[in-house]
Amino acid sequence: FWAALEEVYPESRQQRCWMHKTMNVLNCLPKSLQPKAKQALHQIWQANTREDAEKAFDLFLKTDEPKYPKAALCLEKDRDELMAFYDFPAQHGQSMRTSNPIES
Repeated sequence: FWAALEEVYPESRQQRCWMHKTMNVLNCLPKSLQPKAKQALHQIWQANTREDAEKAFDLFLKTDEPKYPKAALCLEKDRDELMAFYDFPAQHGQSMRTSNPIES
């Protein structure tokens, strides 16, 4: 999908779905840590500003990467695409953060 989109619309930006990414990251962690990690991930995409989101993102990586590198890599590899919605007007943020129309 992403390759086709880039081929047809090379100037378009990509936004990864935060709901799906959250589930993917949580699947890389022990069940006992998932509630706390989910809260930390929510602090990223629910931040009021990109600067606050970047700080929360970095904190998640700093906290979890040493012990759970797979979870950190899962999140970090799509950083630009996950944070793209901060480059648009705030009123569009909720519908851009997810690919599910029910969640937006």
